Amino acid sequence: MTIAEILKDSNYKLTQFNLVEIQNLEQRITIKEVRGKETPYIQCLVRKKDIKLTPEEAVRQLYIQVLIDEYDYPVDRMEIEYYVSFGREKKRADIVIFDKQQTTSPYIMVELKKPKLKDGKEQLKSYCNATGAPIGVWSNGDSISYYHRKDPNYFEDLPAIPKSNEKLSDILSERWTIDNLIDKDKLRTERKSLKDLILEMEDEVLANAGVDVFEELFKLIFTKLFDEMESGRNKTRHLEFRNYGDTETELKEKIQKVFDKAKEKWEGVFSDDSKIELTASHLSVCVSSLQDVKLFNSNLDVVDDAFEYLINKSSKGEKGQYFTPRFVIDMCVKMLNPQQDETMIDTAAGSCGFPVHTIFHVWEQILKEKGLDKSHLFTLEEKPVECTDYVNNKVFAIDFDEKSVRVARTLNLIAGDGQTNVLHLNTLDWERWDEKTEDEDWQDTYFEGWKKLKKLRNNKKSNHDFNFDVLMANPPFAGDIKESRILAKYELGKKPNGKYQTKVGRDILFIERNLDFLKPGGRMAIVLPQGRFNNSSDKNIRDFIAERCRILGVVGLHGNVFKPHTGTKTSVMLVQKWDNKLCPKVDDYPIFFATMQETSKDNSGDKIYLRKKDFPDKFLVKPEEAEPVQGEMELKESVVHYVRTPKDLDEFVLDTHDHLIVKHDLFNHDGLTQDGIAEAFLEFAKKEKLSFVGKL
Repeated sequence: MTIAEILKDSNYKLTQFNLVEIQNLEQRITIKEVRGKETPYIQCLVRKKDIKLTPEEAVRQLYIQVLIDEYDYPVDRMEIEYYVSFGREKKRADIVIFDKQQTTSPYIMVELKKPKLKDGKEQLKSYCNATGAPIGVWSNGDSISYYHRKDPNYFEDLPAIPKSNEKLSDILSERWTIDNLIDKDKLRTERKSLKDLILEMEDEVLANAGVDVFEELFKLIFTKLFDEMESGRNKTRHLEFRNYGDTETELKEKIQKVFDKAKEKWEGVFSDDSKIELTASHLSVCVSSLQDVKLFNSNLDVVDDAFEYLINKSSKGEKGQYFTPRFVIDMCVKMLNPQQDETMIDTAAGSCGFPVHTIFHVWEQILKEKGLDKSHLFTLEEKPVECTDYVNNKVFAIDFDEKSVRVARTLNLIAGDGQTNVLHLNTLDWERWDEKTEDEDWQDTYFEGWKKLKKLRNNKKSNHDFNFDVLMANPPFAGDIKESRILAKYELGKKPNGKYQTKVGRDILFIERNLDFLKPGGRMAIVLPQGRFNNSSDKNIRDFIAERCRILGVVGLHGNVFKPHTGTKTSVMLVQKWDNKLCPKVDDYPIFFATMQETSKDNSGDKIYLRKKDFPDKFLVKPEEAEPVQGEMELKESVVHYVRTPKDLDEFVLDTHDHLIVKHDLFNHDGLTQDGIAEAFLEFAKKEKLSFVGKL
């Protein structure tokens, strides 16, 4: 019997353990007949007796093996099912390791009974508080967490537990470089997301901290991004966004200094006098939660997830504007294929997903032309001057939500390393831009970007028409524009009989407004509600688009893509403005249609990640082709069967940066998955000899 079979249908997994550890445990399994049924048993390494092998017990025995082999703890310092007293009530802790000197005092408590982190951490905290144990560990075999109990109210994250010959202070005082962070990144080693960590901090610290949660977490993420960038460019530098055993007051002073340096480097996001408002105790817990997370990766996905949660929670969802999942953004970027010499804008930018991923797309082209590889620290390292020139001169973004603009500016500032063209303006109300642009406070932050945007106007005296090559946007769906002053400026503000409507959906006006930003021959990708393509009442909108553009393609997205924020079914429309040279007008032409088949998210809005079983042909191994495991033992048929059974095929497929890959069919993820809709569209574009096909 295999461990995978024992864990089947449970909430426990095996991803925290390697193949040798699993195989060693399997070799110790014995089968006993209990009430006429074959039941697996194992001799416990600590209790020295046969124990029924339940899912929880399997994970416990595997972790005991880790404590012995990896951390060198002798079994005589361990106890299983240790009784913890709560007044008259007693509960049993899964594993306890006793102090080396005070041999009856619990030192490390391990909780495995509760397979969900929130439940497990509460149980673990109660055990540590009741026994005084300074260290706690929770695991379900998939994720793992380590905690330092500072006092009953504060449990701070640890990067690991001490080995038997180490002290807790050795773990706390170890100096980290960026390479240490890459190697021990919590998101990879503990299988968590930044959003998970933020939820933990909210539950335990921030909810009662009396501060603006968005602002304080934004400051910490902003500071940590700066700290990582500084160390990424000087590999010997020690990271400063860490608690190396500082007192709470010392730590707060240190983090404030790094925040001040970040504000000086990346201007226009926080005021010069802004301070970290968290108390020293609260800040200490938050730093310990974030310090082992690598925010920079191949595409800033980690940061995107956190900001999406924070902004939606604080304001964004109320306006019907939701962040576009990064896999949808990447599909659009691949399909429109923006180039180094082309200008690009997002008119409803949110956190700047379309502009930032356009930047990455063009950067890869620049690096490729120079014969340079995209490295593991792609978003962190200094780039050739052509890369920063592109960010500073060709990429623009506009949004009417001030919090989103600040997040977007942060991400663009990182990419441009100190400059940005993200502007706080209402795209639809272009007539009142001058009121904003003449305001001194506004100019202090946005004037440099505004100067560059003005150069792209069709008419130097009007903010109506621009000359952009590429536009990508996901405009707000919810809410109608009712101001007659604004509606009077739009063709789509009229009824078919020519009279103006009393209200028009925001996304409808964005269609027209976006076309104003495009030069003749310019191309656009826009996310719209599915109804705009189907409803008979929206025929005038479709006619309006067809009169001005060639419709290149329509991609139907799955209904779960924008969950949990909305279940509205959406599609991406790609168009190119008619132009005598780039896109000559014709009456009849083929259009690319595709529908997303993979859900990408479950009904709750949680991402579904790619597992090996989704591509079994790539991960099957024949016995004769199997390689030795860690040079210790040959893989036999019984082990190779792991590559075929639920255990191994249930493992996640990771990209070259050890990050999870969302399961979708929109494009091939770095050659690790299968070709999807984007690749099919590019073939269509070549066949149709579209003007940008020569750039593919």
